[in-house]
Amino acid sequence: MKQVRRLLVTIVFGALAGAASAHSPHAQGHSGPNLTPVTTAFGQTGDPKKVNRTVRIDMADTMHFTPASLTVRQGETVRFVIRNVGKAMHEMVIGTDKELREHAELMRKHPDMEHEEPYMAHVAPGQRGEIVWQFTQAGEFRFACLVAGHSEAGMVGTIRVLPR
Repeated sequence: MKQVRRLLVTIVFGALAGAASAHSPHAQGHSGPNLTPVTTAFGQTGDPKKVNRTVRIDMADTMHFTPASLTVRQGETVRFVIRNVGKAMHEMVIGTDKELREHAELMRKHPDMEHEEPYMAHVAPGQRGEIVWQFTQAGEFRFACLVAGHSEAGMVGTIRVLPR
């Protein structure tokens, strides 16, 4: 029984340590393409070896992205190189309007929440991050900085995905 209990404790603590490191703001340095591949209503994790083009996006303390809109083709894989030219922490999160609203609400309730997904990049002042994303669905999607108050101040953008 002691061996079973010891094994369970080892497994639980190992899983917790792995989860903590995967969600740590330092796990990816907030700058690399991320983690486990995912599929969403707005696309899927892109393959860095199959990038069709690179788009540079700047984030500033004026609460704007530059550029704030772009058009891509369905199926296109885009490497976003995101630069934080400001003095505050910013992030770029891609999603649907509904998903971004829900995520922003969660961030307001838990401002110190650490999270990392392949469709987001947290970028410290003066640093850069990267997202590689394949847009598999046609439609209009958004990107936003979900740091509390930033999207409400206008830090949002639009991605229009044209059908093939």
